[in-house]
Amino acid sequence: MSTRRKINATAKLIREWPLTPAATFGSSVRARGIFLEIRARLPTEFRKSLNIESRVLTLRLSEGAENDVQVVFGIVSKALQNIEELPVIPREIEDILTISTAERHRWLKDGRLQSAGTKTVKLRGRARNITFHVFDPQHVEDVLDRDLVTVWREQDAATAAENRRRAAGRAAMKRAHRSGRETAASTGYGHDENSHSNLRGWEDFEKDGLLR
Repeated sequence: MSTRRKINATAKLIREWPLTPAATFGSSVRARGIFLEIRARLPTEFRKSLNIESRVLTLRLSEGAENDVQVVFGIVSKALQNIEELPVIPREIEDILTISTAERHRWLKDGRLQSAGTKTVKLRGRARNITFHVFDPQHVEDVLDRDLVTVWREQDAATAAENRRRAAGRAAMKRAHRSGRETAASTGYGHDENSHSNLRGWEDFEKDGLLR
């Protein structure tokens, strides 16, 4: 997902920085995240000079702004030195691994996806900050290389099947228990007001009136 901006016709292309597959994991969402991270490090007046086109960062400055080139060039170049180590945020890892938000939450909760810590940001238009987990790029690469998403989905499917089997078993036991009680009641095994006649010595109790 590239950022499309209106480029000043008088702006001069100063420099391009292609983002490597090692940095983006082949994800356009990750590429945009890197672009936004680097742009945020620039002085406010230069942020619109940096754009991304087909996973290539481009710097364009208007005529007369050449004196500012070294400032912007230095910030961007420094930011890109270790860009492969930039933590992966939730929307990026979902795109990289092709997983759903529900899967991300479930695997993060049970420890299969390993959090590298949290990040707090304030989004425009929101009164409160939001905090979310981020992920180590090396861990993401390991998940990709070992195709762990497929393994985890198979594990989840097996667990779900086992849970359904157990639930069906419990339901069957409840039905059998209920059916057994109903059968006992219908065949006279429940309490019967005449059942005392079958008890030894009951006649003596009735004769003596001990239970009156």
